[in-house]
Amino acid sequence: MRIDIGGIRLFVDIGGFALVPDGPVLRERPTLLLVHGGPGFDHSIQKSFASRLARFAQVICYDQRGHGRSDRAGPESWTLDDWADDIVRLCDALEISEPVVLGSSFGGIVAQAYAIRHPGHAAKLILHTTTPRFALDRIAAQFEELGGPKARAIAEALWSDPGDPALLEPYLEICMPLYNTVPRDLALTRNWGIVTPDVLTHFYQLGGEGHRFDFRTELRTVRSPTLVLGGVEDPICPIADSDDIAAALPAALCSYRRFENCGHGINWDDPEGFETVIRDFVVE
Repeated sequence: MRIDIGGIRLFVDIGGFALVPDGPVLRERPTLLLVHGGPGFDHSIQKSFASRLARFAQVICYDQRGHGRSDRAGPESWTLDDWADDIVRLCDALEISEPVVLGSSFGGIVAQAYAIRHPGHAAKLILHTTTPRFALDRIAAQFEELGGPKARAIAEALWSDPGDPALLEPYLEICMPLYNTVPRDLALTRNWGIVTPDVLTHFYQLGGEGHRFDFRTELRTVRSPTLVLGGVEDPICPIADSDDIAAALPAALCSYRRFENCGHGINWDDPEGFETVIRDFVVE
């Protein structure tokens, strides 16, 4: 379905019931709002784990503006502020008052911007294999550790100039298999979704917002209990990035779990552990 959030329509897909029978009453379950990665990809990759989370929560997936089946809008609104504010607008349109917001990868960047701009709006926040800033030096070093000098060179080239189409195929061939410790069918994953590469190019162009954002100071203003999940083998959001997020958040609100032998997307490499730690955090 498409939901109008005020001049722009977002594609929304919902799994699981908010109200479930529990003896003589209907019990309300928490609502998990999933913010997808990218930029330039849609929510479809979340289908791989949304059904697991729907065992204990109502799960809402959506395509962010400019992505997938949502309205394209225009590059002037492909900003962290707009993507962050869209979370609030979508919750208002769906009458969700206490969302648990789970942002993965780029979605975690958006979720951080949201939590900073709207402190306390989320009942709880989950930041999954993401980063508080773009640190190409860390990314390059991790790709080299996992895949050698060739992987480092390709990663450095792509993320320095994501607008060069000649760099994409080598990256997909050499670097993408290093994202996870459990082999993935990357062709199938790509076939699931709608790709909008111009959003990626716009965000990470030289001097673009993708190179400028840095939340390490502002994260202290977050007012929602927050779970940080990091994969020790993650090349694109290295574990040091998750360390930085956890260190920057208010200590009383932060729970942090590092997953050994996991890369970018703990849901792929340890699906049962991923489900368990989120369930324990969401329903406690």
